[in-house]
Amino acid sequence: MYERPVSPRGGQRRRKLKFLVVAGPAAIVLCGPAGLQSQANLQGQANLQGQAGGSRGAAWAAAKWGDPATDAKAKNSKGKNTPSQDAGALATVTTVIGARDLWKKKDDAGRAITGQGVTVALLDSGVDTAVPGLNDPGKVLSGPDLSLEANSPDLRGRDTFGHGTHMASIIAARDTVPVNKKGEPQPADTDVQLGVAPDAQLLAVKLATTDGSTDVSEVIAALDWVVQHRDDNGMRVRVINLSYGTGSVQPYQQDPLAAAAENAWKHGIVVVTSGGNDGPAATGLTDPAVDPYLLAVGATDPHAEVSGWSNPTVAWFSSRSPGRHVDLVAPGASIAGLRAPGSFIDVTHPEGLVSGDTTGRLLRGSGTSQAAAVTTGAVALLLQAYPDLTPDQVKAALVTSAQPITGMTADQGAGELDVGAAFKAAKKIAKQSAKDRDATAQTFPAATGLGSLEAARGGSNLTDAETGAILRGEIDVQSAPWNPAQWRAASVTATAWTGGRWNGRRWSGDGWTGANWNSSAWDGTGWSGARWSDRSWTGARWSNARWTGAKWTGASWTDQDWG
Repeated sequence: MYERPVSPRGGQRRRKLKFLVVAGPAAIVLCGPAGLQSQANLQGQANLQGQAGGSRGAAWAAAKWGDPATDAKAKNSKGKNTPSQDAGALATVTTVIGARDLWKKKDDAGRAITGQGVTVALLDSGVDTAVPGLNDPGKVLSGPDLSLEANSPDLRGRDTFGHGTHMASIIAARDTVPVNKKGEPQPADTDVQLGVAPDAQLLAVKLATTDGSTDVSEVIAALDWVVQHRDDNGMRVRVINLSYGTGSVQPYQQDPLAAAAENAWKHGIVVVTSGGNDGPAATGLTDPAVDPYLLAVGATDPHAEVSGWSNPTVAWFSSRSPGRHVDLVAPGASIAGLRAPGSFIDVTHPEGLVSGDTTGRLLRGSGTSQAAAVTTGAVALLLQAYPDLTPDQVKAALVTSAQPITGMTADQGAGELDVGAAFKAAKKIAKQSAKDRDATAQTFPAATGLGSLEAARGGSNLTDAETGAILRGEIDVQSAPWNPAQWRAASVTATAWTGGRWNGRRWSGDGWTGANWNSSAWDGTGWSGARWSDRSWTGARWSNARWTGAKWTGASWTDQDWG
């Protein structure tokens, strides 16, 4: 629709990195895993993961945790991590994409463009709201816990996996820093953690359990919930970040997950999805990124050098596709975001801790998840600046302004994210729209969602760790029959939820209490026949119900997981 030819960046001039560094002793905050019992339990679960099957299995898209090469380059002579030397530091990433330059500009209300007034729905593993940078009152609203762990009072609402907290920090972390008269953050040094859109609000909807497991029906339910409740409780949800994908074996036009995501798009919400971590071996993008309406994101890599951002490459793990390919690429290699102390990733992947980080706060990860989070923050900035933009217009601004890098369109789409150029493109689109000359509308065949729920799983099925019973067939995670026509009619009219009920079963409480949506245990039976209220469904069992075909690789996590 509005794709442009891709050619090598070559001699194109890239913005120089400038950091304000104030001399003085760094604050030292040591954060360790929360509780020995929790740590031992999580380490025991590290061996429960199934081996990979197929090239596009269900996944949270973090390709790798940790990077010794980037850690080494980022250390000063005393062995301390120095963000100005760290290619994956948030200070570096927000600078190279142009976000920090945009923070200096004002919206029509005279506010610094930092994501103010925009709510980002993060459909992931939850967010640890005790983590500094994400703990300010009102920063994170907690939507329903739709994971299996909603049935365990000890686990309900907690980010037991750790992926969601990491994504949240890339999108919108905000350490306490002074602001100037324009409202622009003024960090004293680059150790301060500021996400791409530091003043955006986050809505956390928990889907993943301790080991990252979830079912496609839970993701569909979450998308429906966000559409229906996007303006609740003072929120203004204009962006969804979904770093999740399955290897669906049906066309996107029939796929219910693609249809649910596309429905959110058509209700005015930009859906940012990770393209997948299958690299050159990919047979296509994961579902729902395969839906061409959505904003599918791949990852770039500076190869451990800050200067490498002047001529990055497509990351080795970023999925390539000769058909529907990613729309653009964004920094996704060795990104240093916040860790969730005591979470599964935090405990089982010590290699992810940033070497030389005296604060003890940081976790380094690579994947199209991280790239999608960077792009999500950029979308929030554009929507603060131009709140009347439609999702199609936001996508057009980002795609037409992306900076081509060396490689093929199948690898990178339109090129690498450039927030400053996207801001200019958005301004032009807004003016054209006001004159009824908007040419950004997408006209792809619509996803109807009338296909198979089981096909949407793509071979990644949950299994009851205690009995071995596998969730499969045309039923949701609560064993409710799946009627695609009935669901579709309710989804498109934003009536799929009635209070805390979806698809005829109770999934959550019925409303808000302050900043939290009320939670509730499920009231039906599991796919194994056991009732959710059965005492045999212990906290450990919730955490261990896992994918049979998910792409885990044991302790190395060098392949595909969430985004």
